[in-house]
Amino acid sequence: QAQLVESGGGLVQAGGSLRLSCAASGRTFSNYAMGWFRQAPGKEREFIATISWSGGRTYYADSVKGRVIISRDNAKNTVYLQMNSLKPEDTARYYCAAAPAVTTMHQAYQYWGQGTQVTVSS
Repeated sequence: QAQLVESGGGLVQAGGSLRLSCAASGRTFSNYAMGWFRQAPGKEREFIATISWSGGRTYYADSVKGRVIISRDNAKNTVYLQMNSLKPEDTARYYCAAAPAVTTMHQAYQYWGQGTQVTVSS
């Protein structure tokens, strides 16, 4: 059974950094695009970043561009999200997901993890 498991969330002060990981199991995702999304209470799920299967293409939401880097290690079946200069408005539950092609649309993602909570204090 295909599974995505996020880790690395936690409580951090504004201006700090976190590195989220998403470990895949049950099947290989090396031929899938991978994405990160987040959802804060009372808000819709928001696209953060996506990376192509090879890692050669990446796209970021304007809200995080310049502060976030998505990367992947297909040998480890793992995707990462390095987040720097964190702000209180970055507080949300962060999810990784897999899609057949690079897209910012959450509806296109077929596999989802359970998420990891990121809380940024001011």
